[in-house]
Amino acid sequence: MAVNHASLDPELAAALAAMPKGANGSLMDLTDIPALRAQLSAAGEQRPEPDPRVTIKTLRVPRPDESTMDVVLFTPADADRPLPALAYFHAGGQVLGSAHDDTTYPSALALSLNSIIAVVDYRLAPETPAPGAAEDGYLAYTHLVAHAAEHGIIPNRIGLAGASGGGAPATATALMIRDRGATPPCLLSLNYAMLDDRNETPSSFEVTDLGIWDRRENLLAWAAVLGDRVGRPDVDPYSAPGRATDLHAMPETFVAVGQFDVFRDENISFASRLLAAGVPVELHVYAHTFHAWDLFAPESRLTLSFERTWHDFLSRRLHS
Repeated sequence: MAVNHASLDPELAAALAAMPKGANGSLMDLTDIPALRAQLSAAGEQRPEPDPRVTIKTLRVPRPDESTMDVVLFTPADADRPLPALAYFHAGGQVLGSAHDDTTYPSALALSLNSIIAVVDYRLAPETPAPGAAEDGYLAYTHLVAHAAEHGIIPNRIGLAGASGGGAPATATALMIRDRGATPPCLLSLNYAMLDDRNETPSSFEVTDLGIWDRRENLLAWAAVLGDRVGRPDVDPYSAPGRATDLHAMPETFVAVGQFDVFRDENISFASRLLAAGVPVELHVYAHTFHAWDLFAPESRLTLSFERTWHDFLSRRLHS
């Protein structure tokens, strides 16, 4: 059953109606990922000036193959002592985006949380199939722990956060940290996270025509991430963390998702399985909302309510 647009929150419905759509009825066409990347890059050339209240520094972390990965640190400029840090995995369906795309959002988050936001420039599919992005996440996290003093970070107060497509490498990184015995993160935060390649839930069939991130886009993205492994029973949890069956000893987790989001049911299922494994979880399902509503309608009342709740969780876990 398709979503009834009249069921959307009025502020969000107005934002949705104002969004430019392509010929396929969507904000983006994933049938040609390189062309879409070029289009988004051109659209983002006019960026606002960085916030002077935040210091921005790019770390170049060496990989085992001698390539390097960027981790962009956003630090409150007036910091006079070590701070907690949040390793943040950007949205983009695991096929789009970069840690260098935006300074406004991570700067605002750093100031709101009085913490360092470390945006991970993980490798994208299809050039790097899963679990390449998760390996990057593990490398970034363990580098931050090992070099915490150098970067003004409290080493045992580092969390993981992922939005949309970034939720997959964030969660897989948490699994790798647990399985490899590294210093555990103090939290895992998942906003409308892309977790499961199987697309078998009711919401994955329900959300087909909103044009934000519908079933069509999700199927194309997972095909890029996993290739011919999509839907196979042997897909590992580092490649699609919704497949994980052992969730013991995961970090305390925050999950937020919208009522009309293709990821709704896989997020609820993941939160429920974490709870069953004894992991403390805050699960928030926002009625009348679509995927990534906070980004598309940042001044809406629902976004402001969500941000208060989310920032409160992050602050408590980072600073406790």
